[in-house]
Amino acid sequence: MTPKDMMVVDANVAALGIPRSSLMENAGRCLADKISELVKPCKVAIFAGTGGNGGDGFVAVRYLLNRGFEVEVFLLSHPSRIKSDEARANWEVLQKIDKNLNPLKIHVVEDSSKLKKLGEDIDAGVVLDAILGTGIKGNLREPVSSAIDIINGLKCLKMAVDVPSGLDPLTGEVPDKTVIADSTVTFHRAKTGLKNARIEHVGKVQVCDIGIPREAEIFTGPGDLLRLKNRDSSSHKGQNGSVLILGGSMDYSGAPALAAMSSLRSGVDISVVACPACVASPIRSYSPDLIVKTLRDDISGSFINPGNVDEIIELSKGADSLVVGCGIGREDETALALNEIVHKIEKPLVIDADALKLLDLNIIKKLNKKAEREVVLTPHTAEFKAVFDLPVPQNFEDKVETVLEASKNSDCVVLLKGAVDVVSNGKYVRLNATGNPGMTVGGTGDVLAGLVGGLIAQSHDAFEAAYLGAYINGVAGDLASSEYGYNFLASDILRYIPRVFIGIK
Repeated sequence: MTPKDMMVVDANVAALGIPRSSLMENAGRCLADKISELVKPCKVAIFAGTGGNGGDGFVAVRYLLNRGFEVEVFLLSHPSRIKSDEARANWEVLQKIDKNLNPLKIHVVEDSSKLKKLGEDIDAGVVLDAILGTGIKGNLREPVSSAIDIINGLKCLKMAVDVPSGLDPLTGEVPDKTVIADSTVTFHRAKTGLKNARIEHVGKVQVCDIGIPREAEIFTGPGDLLRLKNRDSSSHKGQNGSVLILGGSMDYSGAPALAAMSSLRSGVDISVVACPACVASPIRSYSPDLIVKTLRDDISGSFINPGNVDEIIELSKGADSLVVGCGIGREDETALALNEIVHKIEKPLVIDADALKLLDLNIIKKLNKKAEREVVLTPHTAEFKAVFDLPVPQNFEDKVETVLEASKNSDCVVLLKGAVDVVSNGKYVRLNATGNPGMTVGGTGDVLAGLVGGLIAQSHDAFEAAYLGAYINGVAGDLASSEYGYNFLASDILRYIPRVFIGIK
């Protein structure tokens, strides 16, 4: 997994109610276990940084002392700079351990000259590198740089915590220098960089289970909001994405308006609704924030038809993603138009509502592979059955497997809406349990489709956009429910979407 993946999981674990201190305790105990498996009690030198890796090392001290090891700790900064509450608490524990009862020495080292003098007297059988974690970038500062030189110069067993200090945890590259480890103990899952790194840098890689439940990875949670893109402070209009909403018909004007408004709430700069003439004025009346393009045709102006195709293709040139189907109706002429549009437009698509029943899935699959285009399908249970000619099983595990297979076979991301949303890209599955029974009100699916389209327009891949959109939509619905009970409207959810984004700050 990548460093960002681990950050997400850590935040989701905290949201489940598991204290970060518990994970640090498990990690530190695991380190002591691994050292004990390799050597008999001896002297262990622990080089610690101010982050979580240092905290893991502080915990390991207690277990090592209890097993008869002598421990010497080198903190490579002032204690006031220890970053996390959990690491600081474990550092404070070390200060209270009676040095007369335990063979423990602690050094606070803020400059390289002092560290080099201390390094001359190290005679450890094991050195534990708990300096840097997954936040390493660029050249190393002192005294960290000197500490790595000292560690590499020692003739003893060298064990790294999570990743060797200096190694890029994402790529496995070494921008400056790195600890040359005989063994690397990583937690929960191996980081991407460990798999790509040279074996002489990481040594034997061991993965420790520190008690992170599977739910923290498979259920979308607040940690996943860390994946949202940061806006460039120097960006201008249009640089943060543009969405084209294709929908509306004689009977439905609200659906495309809701989708367009939610895409704006997702953070895109521009949301354009392309719709038949009969609903253009009503959609314009919903908000001055919407850009509405009236589709001209030679039929009746009451539904999208083949006469609109060229105009829609031209409009799509300025869009980063398309949301197709909100309130679009089920006319035969609309089906002909949509299949031609899908054939000719290679932009990412979110296909929702009636468009799911009008489009030829075989054409979509064939064109996706040819154009490497991403498509998200957002069916509810009845639409899923109609699209894939498959019933949705009652058993949850079977349901998940069915969605996974449907996604794989269609070459589309599938977001099956329900009490628990199931999202798959044919390889992975994510679940979303946010939302409430009040969201059975009409229009919430249109809000979801607009969110997904907006996130894709902001450079999220289709799978990530789908599960993030489901989570954001559900949390916004929960916030609406907290104010209105179950008597809220889809338009009320729009007001709460920004609050979900604010929650990540």
